[in-house]
Amino acid sequence: MDQQRNVQTSGAFAIPRWEFIAICAGLMALNALAIDIMLPGLQEIGATLGVTNENHRQYVISAYFGGMAAGLLFYGPLSDRFGRRPPLMFGLSVYILAAIGAVFAPTFEWLLALRVIQGIGAASTRVIAVSMVRDRFGGRAMAEVMSLIFMVFMIIPVLAPNIGQLVMLFSTWHMIFAVMATIALAIAIWAFVRMPETQHPEDRRSIELRSILQGFGIVLSNRVSLGYTIASTTVFGALFGFINSAQQVYVGIYHLGVWFPIVFAAIAGMMAVSSFLNSRLVGKFGMRRLSHSALIGFIIVSSIWLVWSLTGPVPLPVFIVLFAAAMFQFGWIGSNFNAIAMEPLGHIAGTAASIQGFMQTLGGGLIGAFVGQQFDGTVTPLAAGFAGVGLVGLVMVLIAERGKLFQPHSAPLAQSSAMQAH
Repeated sequence: MDQQRNVQTSGAFAIPRWEFIAICAGLMALNALAIDIMLPGLQEIGATLGVTNENHRQYVISAYFGGMAAGLLFYGPLSDRFGRRPPLMFGLSVYILAAIGAVFAPTFEWLLALRVIQGIGAASTRVIAVSMVRDRFGGRAMAEVMSLIFMVFMIIPVLAPNIGQLVMLFSTWHMIFAVMATIALAIAIWAFVRMPETQHPEDRRSIELRSILQGFGIVLSNRVSLGYTIASTTVFGALFGFINSAQQVYVGIYHLGVWFPIVFAAIAGMMAVSSFLNSRLVGKFGMRRLSHSALIGFIIVSSIWLVWSLTGPVPLPVFIVLFAAAMFQFGWIGSNFNAIAMEPLGHIAGTAASIQGFMQTLGGGLIGAFVGQQFDGTVTPLAAGFAGVGLVGLVMVLIAERGKLFQPHSAPLAQSSAMQAH
């Protein structure tokens, strides 16, 4: 049924597959932009706004995650009722206005408040981009598209810290927010002009509280969806923990200085390569085989990293190799886990994306904040966080799959007519 609906939808779809993927990737990339472009400016933000505890500078990241988590619960039901486009345009407007306001933030508290508001606006891009993909694709086809989106999405961590560093060379941290607003405006205009409505008319749901709670119940009672959502939440928590500590690790421990964005970008590039490979392999091997293998690899690499850090300082080349290996595995985990979690919930894609995004963002943000706040001048807390969340994720996958790993659940879905046409 879902395959038939995908064919019907794509037959009336106005834009080519590559542009659909590019717009969705651009929308989701705004979240990475709001985080990664800030990293080179955190030290100056703290100095300018009187933040004496260097760990407290991380609140610029945590506040954004908090606002995003709060907003995620609302955009899904709204998009299931009114379609994908209106809530998306509203959220993008909030994102842009908050970024402009941050340029003029007089205090650290004001900046944090605006970051919360910006996160609320950004939640629309996370929910609606995933919903639009699920509207059009299902199964392994969705995993392939999500991998391509994630590959493009990972260009932002490659570029954003360098853009932030470039801005800092010629101006102050205030201009970072101006650049952020400009990029968001360009993507908003592109989406407004080119992206059509993707929701199936028969999937429109009431905005009444009873209908919303019923949708939440459907999502939360699905064992596979819930298990994979929690598993991906824990792994995302490790990534958020590193983002919170990245400047302290690269600059504070390894003294990379202005080279910090280059190394950060190289690691992000490994994730992009991993995502591209996943898009090529998932149709042949399936989502579960690839993601389960990657999760086990993630745990093994993180455990080696942890043991090494407990014996003494981890040399920079060793750190880069181990961390890059862990992040390579992440590229096979994220898109596949999300596709598996969304697969049984296509008829309420917006609500499902809302709840899953809320859990991943709030849970991952809290885990990341906890890991980041444990920073003690070594990489041991970070390595312990990676190994720990990997083990928790494996337990949740085993629960979702009733103790069986690597078992494909369906044959590859046929490509939609739009995919064949483009």
